[in-house]
Amino acid sequence: MNLHELPASRMAELVACRQVSPVELVQAHLERIGRLNPKLNAFIELRTDLARAEARSAEKAVQAGDALGRLHGIPVSIKSSIAVAGLKFECGSRTRAGLVAKKDAVLVQRLRRAGAIVLGNTNVPEMLMAYHTENPLYGRTNSPWDAHRTPGGSSGGEAAAVAAGLCAAGIGSDGGGSIRVPAHFSGICGLKPTPGRIPITGHWPESAGPFALLGVVGPMARSVEDLDLLFRVLAGYDAGDPMAAPIPLHEISDAESKHLTIGYFEEHATAPVTAETRAAVRTAVSVLKDAGFRVEHFEPDVLDEAREHWWKLFVQLAAEMLAPEFRGRESETSAILAYSDRPPTKEELLSAWFGRDQLRLRLMQQMAQVPVLICPVCSIPAFRHGEREWVVNGKQVSYMDAMSYTQWFNLLGNPGVVVPVGTSPEGLPLGVQIVGQPNAEELILNVARVLEQALGPARKAPMMTESSVSAA
Repeated sequence: MNLHELPASRMAELVACRQVSPVELVQAHLERIGRLNPKLNAFIELRTDLARAEARSAEKAVQAGDALGRLHGIPVSIKSSIAVAGLKFECGSRTRAGLVAKKDAVLVQRLRRAGAIVLGNTNVPEMLMAYHTENPLYGRTNSPWDAHRTPGGSSGGEAAAVAAGLCAAGIGSDGGGSIRVPAHFSGICGLKPTPGRIPITGHWPESAGPFALLGVVGPMARSVEDLDLLFRVLAGYDAGDPMAAPIPLHEISDAESKHLTIGYFEEHATAPVTAETRAAVRTAVSVLKDAGFRVEHFEPDVLDEAREHWWKLFVQLAAEMLAPEFRGRESETSAILAYSDRPPTKEELLSAWFGRDQLRLRLMQQMAQVPVLICPVCSIPAFRHGEREWVVNGKQVSYMDAMSYTQWFNLLGNPGVVVPVGTSPEGLPLGVQIVGQPNAEELILNVARVLEQALGPARKAPMMTESSVSAA
């Protein structure tokens, strides 16, 4: 039995019934990190001794017959923009070099209470502002599918670690696709929740002002079941999150969800997608129809305006706020910030901020009849290091335009799940995005589960089967 290939939920079951020890799990993953992280550069810092000590304590709790949390003994990783006490909290920036988190973020506290063991934290682009992962402190992270390609960004280290089996699951953050794009590029599952559903308290940069509308934290894993498990551990009100609301968890049955209409579109005119990306959406539609869902074409009419407002609030405003961090190092400005040639005017900022709410209302009115939407995650599969533009169906597609499929839903506040569905001609994974109404995480996770179960286990990254560690 290759421990690193098991879903987190299965690991938890084996721990609870004493077939696998937390000590075995943690040691197996630490050994894989030692062998494979030099190739990936996914982790930037490990809690080796502490993780082993926590695993021994977890094992004693099992032997004593103590009540166990839902993630008891499960090894996880955390994006390094999220505070883990005692670990570096630098966000890949020289301006924060050497900064160490003093206490755990709220979500890390919840993981620990559920019994999870944090192995370490993972690499990010500087200030999280890129769809690939590279920074001046720790360098570049590579894809476990192809070392010449990116695992995505900004949660690229997380995606690479999860996809290569260096951890059972992890936590990323998403302000413009930073969970969903890496999940798509790396062949794993990712959940971007509704703002406030999972507390972002303890994340840096802080999520406040207009950024509170856009930025979230969420789980990344190799199965939808594991996403659901982590979501239920992490979700819940926290006063430190300005978007938080006391929304209880609830169950959605298959019968209940199949009474709903699911919408889909294969491509948006402003961002052509590869033929295989369209085929992945069609596959998802066909599978859901066969499963008994009512599926029809639906493309919201707010997407172009949503992109414009997201650009003002995320790219131009972030560039203005982070400009002092890059003073004297303008040539190093991150990929996203480089697209902003000026700060937004007061009028533009107010227009985007108020316009966002108007667009959101329009979308909610449209989604009243079509509460779930299937669409691409990105125009392309994982790109090669250094690439910033592509020709798709004879048209030039820019770095930022390719990612617009995720940006819309940060602006509009919708939750979204990414599930692997297809494969590119190069053998790279392709995901689809399942979008829901605000606070409908349980529903879209249920739809994602139906899709995953019908398609069977996703293809594993080549590095997942490298240097396997087996239980005795």
